[in-house]
Amino acid sequence: MPLPPPLTDEQRKQALAKAAIARRKRAELKEQLKSGRTTLRELLDRTSDEIVGKMKVSTVLESLPGVGRVRARKIMERLDISESRRMRGLGAKQKENLLTEFARR
Repeated sequence: MPLPPPLTDEQRKQALAKAAIARRKRAELKEQLKSGRTTLRELLDRTSDEIVGKMKVSTVLESLPGVGRVRARKIMERLDISESRRMRGLGAKQKENLLTEFARR
């Protein structure tokens, strides 16, 4: 597969700016989850959103109150969700299982 043509300085600046905005929005979403201003259900309903859809499920779970890296991994393993899965890639049953898991907490 051939390499894409190199970016011009202007294209590189635009790409960096776009990436910075995406990182900022992901950080805001994680903070909203941690503080309880948004819920896992709301994020699962927004997986068609570019920012939410590209977030890793593990990162989202780790942002929930009381869930750290180890607990998130154990939950994902138990629910048969790949460690590299992104929010957009979750199936209907996986979403349902996640909601059921966190409804108990």
